[in-house]
Amino acid sequence: MSAETRSEKPTGRLRRLLDRLSSSEEELQTAELQEDAREAGCTRICDCGDRQIVKVTGTLRHVTLRPRAGVPALEAELFDGSAPLHLVWLGRRSIVGVEPGRKLIASGVVSVSHGRRVLFNPKYELRPLGQE
Repeated sequence: MSAETRSEKPTGRLRRLLDRLSSSEEELQTAELQEDAREAGCTRICDCGDRQIVKVTGTLRHVTLRPRAGVPALEAELFDGSAPLHLVWLGRRSIVGVEPGRKLIASGVVSVSHGRRVLFNPKYELRPLGQE
């Protein structure tokens, strides 16, 4: 084997295996979330602009009940590996299946408020549990 051949980086499956072994858990989750977004034909959250109609996917990191002006509001933080997006369902105290760790696809109009991206009353689709 020549010196050139040995110095080349491994390709294919071996390279992916080496990359996975040398990556942190957070990097692996981020890469997986971004791959899911590409496969579902979704926009990356970091690319969402104010008043833009979007379809995004990711994992719910936090879900809380936070009243707004005396009205119940269920808030969740969706993360796709690029940036967080806050989902707010006004008038809801809970939604079955909307819980931390669950993957979902959400769509609606993005608002940017105080530097935070927010989707109010988004349409959503829970991802099957077997695919997580």
